[in-house]
Amino acid sequence: MADTLVVNEIYLSLQGESTFAGLPCVFVRLTACNLRCSYCDTAYAFTEGRRRPLTEVLAEVRRQASRWGETPSSPAQPEAGDDVRAREDSRPTPEGLVRPLEIRNPKSETRIPSRLPLVELTGGEPLLQPAALPLMRALCDDGFIVLLETSGALDITPVDPRVRRIMDLKCPSSGEVGRNRWENLRQLKATDEVKFVIGTVEDYEWAKRVIAEHGLAAICPLLFSWVAPLAPHQQDKSLKAVPPGQTPLSRRELVERIIADALPVRFQIQMHKVIWSPDRQGV
Repeated sequence: MADTLVVNEIYLSLQGESTFAGLPCVFVRLTACNLRCSYCDTAYAFTEGRRRPLTEVLAEVRRQASRWGETPSSPAQPEAGDDVRAREDSRPTPEGLVRPLEIRNPKSETRIPSRLPLVELTGGEPLLQPAALPLMRALCDDGFIVLLETSGALDITPVDPRVRRIMDLKCPSSGEVGRNRWENLRQLKATDEVKFVIGTVEDYEWAKRVIAEHGLAAICPLLFSWVAPLAPHQQDKSLKAVPPGQTPLSRRELVERIIADALPVRFQIQMHKVIWSPDRQGV
């Protein structure tokens, strides 16, 4: 049924990860996933959910976002991926001199989006449900900045080009490294982001090698996310085991390796787990 979605939850919170971390965001968590990563903290979304019409899901997102109104919260900014531009500010300086050209690279700027809150589709794996595509398209038409969290195991080409795709590359400790769809790398744009979830030394070395071999740093932002330990009740029996012989890596050790190797990546923690209980849903 292409006009319905099986939805686990829809809620308003702060974006806890990615280059948009800290901004208000409406999350649409869809049910079902075709992977069973060892560190997955949302196993409840594998099966729990209710089938809802696409129109109902759209209405609920709009309702939760309504307190921000329709007016942009800040001036429009250039899209990431635009060419580097040179601007001349002809206003006189205190010394009466003309200001020099200011070179701006939109790829490297941190900007507040022109409309808040953000909207993110997550899961589970959103791309398993065909109706996720028209939902994202409709949200973009509404003027929302739309983020998609996807595992990297499914084809990302059908996704509306306005959507910011945050795509995992599964590292060895996930138990799902063989499911990476490498063809997706050719589809990445400057507005996308690639996330490596890292819990072991082997994950780190693998990620470092993949970044170099595929020149990922020249394409889009790269995220290194540390694996937070699961609470006992989160350790679903269906999750893959960490392959034997891997060496755990602490948060500090991961950061120290990034600095020592001068990697062009953004270290991130799951901000929502710092604010609320690490196993709390709906945040």
